[in-house]
Amino acid sequence: MGPQPHRTQGPVAVSVTGRAPRRKVASDHEHSDSGEFVAGLAARKAAARLLAAVIDARTPLDGLTDHENGHPQYKALDLRDRGLVRAILVTALRFRMTITGLLARRLEKPLPPNATALSHILHVAAAQILFLDIPDSAAVDLAVTHAKSDPRTQRFSGLVNGVLRTLARGKEAELPAALAATDEAPKWFSDRLKAAYGPDKATQILSAHRVEAPVDFSVKADPELWAEKLGGIVLPTGTVRVEKLSAAVTELPGFAEGAWWVQDAAASLPARLFGDVAGLRVADLCAAPGGKTAQLILAGAKVTAVDTSKNRLARLTQNLSRLGLSADIVQADLLKYEPAQLFDAVLLDGPCSSTGTVRRHPDVPWTKTMADVEKLADLQHRLLARAVTLVRPGGRIVFSNCSLDPLEGEDLHRAFLAQTETVVDDPLHRGEIAGIDPFLTAQGTLRTTPADLDLGAPERSGLDGFFAARMRRAG
Repeated sequence: MGPQPHRTQGPVAVSVTGRAPRRKVASDHEHSDSGEFVAGLAARKAAARLLAAVIDARTPLDGLTDHENGHPQYKALDLRDRGLVRAILVTALRFRMTITGLLARRLEKPLPPNATALSHILHVAAAQILFLDIPDSAAVDLAVTHAKSDPRTQRFSGLVNGVLRTLARGKEAELPAALAATDEAPKWFSDRLKAAYGPDKATQILSAHRVEAPVDFSVKADPELWAEKLGGIVLPTGTVRVEKLSAAVTELPGFAEGAWWVQDAAASLPARLFGDVAGLRVADLCAAPGGKTAQLILAGAKVTAVDTSKNRLARLTQNLSRLGLSADIVQADLLKYEPAQLFDAVLLDGPCSSTGTVRRHPDVPWTKTMADVEKLADLQHRLLARAVTLVRPGGRIVFSNCSLDPLEGEDLHRAFLAQTETVVDDPLHRGEIAGIDPFLTAQGTLRTTPADLDLGAPERSGLDGFFAARMRRAG
């Protein structure tokens, strides 16, 4: 049993100036200061540590929680605790502004900037209390024990106890209003969305980010059959969508035989913009993990998959092998890549800020900045200029990315056309490709957002944010 905390009413005063006395901390993260075994403590410590890595060091969550190459503190946990840690982190990030506001109401003054360890302990516990199916008492007790075990926070264990207990008591009355009062986004990200889409659409997008995304499958054939087997529906674009999985992806029917692969419906659209590619030589640039490569192969193209990362290409190779598909695989820096002959068409799904994937990756707004968007837009412009040189005159180029920011999409496309004499626009037309008309812009480009594709309930609606444009090499 953990420590028995006392109750505290009202806002709690905090002072974190000065240096906490150094004391030895048990090396086994499953034990308290007294050496008593505390079930679940290691998972909460790992969650706070990884939250610090995301917020303070801007480290992407997927890398931290990778089962093979992730953070050592995460890898030391069993699979069940890893799942708990990821659930806590995703929730703490998805509702970060609401949690911050409710915690602040319980403090006489804000935590100073150097109180990051204390802040992360509070956020980890608050995510459990407010949004996860974990007993409030367990979340509070473990947070207090955690605070006591860390020299940086041990003297604030009473504050942790008081803040979290009042949070638990007031959550039913306060949470709805708190959710309504925030958009869960850092200011830079919220401002960019409002500038790009207007306040109403931006609010819809940010609301969609609060809801876990459904799982989409691209199938080799017979989507109606696989929708029935997987317990989902067929979208107008042909993707099979499942609201909640009944098992791990690797245990679902069709995985072992390579009948499908996981791919957001929006991510499946760019490869379809080429039209008929049967018999054509097509380069998929920045190809890993291979979903678009698989689409092009199934459409009859002779595909060369290019990526700069050896590890990502290994994953692509593994994915194609499971699907029973093959492509020419090339590891190369695209800016230096010299094919033996020009391609009939090229697809560049460029490295971007990934702001269109926040439903699945709620760390993105907290690990990226506007400076990253600008830097990545410049990189994409250079990669696109290079991609054009790899396609024969008259051949098509499709440029896409999973960013919501026009700087990486609409603005880049418009500027590239104006500056590049060797390229002409090849706009998309309504009725040309099944299922995509709702996402076509007046300029003939493709734009999807998490606020699109309303299917009656947030849990089964929405798309990743994607931009795609089609061009031809002149001549």
